Amino acid sequence: MVSVIKRGLLLLSLLLAIAPAVAEEYLSDEAFYAQAFGNRAGQENKSALWLKAGQKAVAEQIFGHPWQGLRIRYRQLGATTAWILDETGKEKPIRIGVIIDADRIRQVSVLAFNESRGWEVRYPFFTAQFTAAALDDDLQLTTPVDGITGATLSVRAVTGVSRWALYLNSLVNQHLQTASDQASLPASSAD
Repeated sequence: MVSVIKRGLLLLSLLLAIAPAVAEEYLSDEAFYAQAFGNRAGQENKSALWLKAGQKAVAEQIFGHPWQGLRIRYRQLGATTAWILDETGKEKPIRIGVIIDADRIRQVSVLAFNESRGWEVRYPFFTAQFTAAALDDDLQLTTPVDGITGATLSVRAVTGVSRWALYLNSLVNQHLQTASDQASLPASSAD
């Protein structure tokens, strides 16, 4: 009887050891957007940014691999943008939300995590390090980010997404500034 129980426990432990990690959602996309826009949630503009070759090259510089996809969806209301991006930790995607106010990170949230290790990046002791970070001329964060032992790839993913979101936000702001500048030009008269 004891050997049957031991075999059962051994089999159970083996199955748990080889079972793939199950994705765990910590925060839904809509709950994240509600945090981003507060009582004005639902009033934000839903937009997409189409990536050009040069912008994809920046993504490769930030992540160390090419960015997959041609466009990135985001939401914006005034000077606030909210980005939900997926980046691979070790083998599976981590869903990360970044809220940016006036070119600085207001909040980073891990929305879903699929890996078996590195899940500590979801806790506020880690994500709070990104608050008020901006992007310098070398595409690095202006605030230091401490790693987590055993979560190096997850830390790298969250940091990369934060840098990428700040870069994408700067593209949106450049586009808005260009459109504003063109709108303020006097109309030319036909001769």
